[in-house]
Amino acid sequence: MGRAFEYRRAAKEKRWGKMSRVFPKLAKAITFAAKTGGANPDLNPLLRMAIQNAKSENMPKDNIDAAIKRAAGRDLKDLEEVVYEGYGPHGIAVIVECTTDNIMRTVANLRSYLTRSGGSLGKTGSVDYLFTRRGVFNIDATGQDLETLELELIDYGLEEMILEEDGECVLLTPYERFGDMQKELEVRGIPVTTATLQRFPNAYTAVTAEQSADLQKLLDKLDDDDDVQAVYHSAGE
Repeated sequence: MGRAFEYRRAAKEKRWGKMSRVFPKLAKAITFAAKTGGANPDLNPLLRMAIQNAKSENMPKDNIDAAIKRAAGRDLKDLEEVVYEGYGPHGIAVIVECTTDNIMRTVANLRSYLTRSGGSLGKTGSVDYLFTRRGVFNIDATGQDLETLELELIDYGLEEMILEEDGECVLLTPYERFGDMQKELEVRGIPVTTATLQRFPNAYTAVTAEQSADLQKLLDKLDDDDDVQAVYHSAGE
């Protein structure tokens, strides 16, 4: 029950924004995956995952192909993934995952957003210990015997299975078992809608409606930044 509640809260709060902001972020994730592991998705699990997630957001094939080809560009030699930690307004712990070709720009922007919100950018490890990283797989469970599947997938890292109201099934795994679950679902031919690594707070910081509004202003700023891929925070009810 606990992890299911955490997942639903995190899923509800995960904000991709409007399509004009979603596609650039997805494209950057695809380009980074192709740059680091090669342009063949059959040989690059990270790229497979990025393409899968893009398709789940109805990103056109032409956009996906263009993002893969962009990985060969000389101007992308410095593209890298970085994670920043700090505090937002009212002492709320925040972790921001970015993909950037200019770290100086990215860190300056994040420091500005956090400072103006009443928070601060922290050092590596300053709030990471307050979160647990887990694998999250959304699968098409049509025709599956879920009770049997749940028992069988425990050997591949399944911590919890959650059946959503729309019929989609969510699988939660420890961070270190993400690859095991991804491979097993591929072997079984089970369609995966999205596969992501998400950070879940170990405990939530209670906030008032006013404090939540202050946090939302920060989240909107972060969401508008093209370098930001995902944001996680500890705010709760």
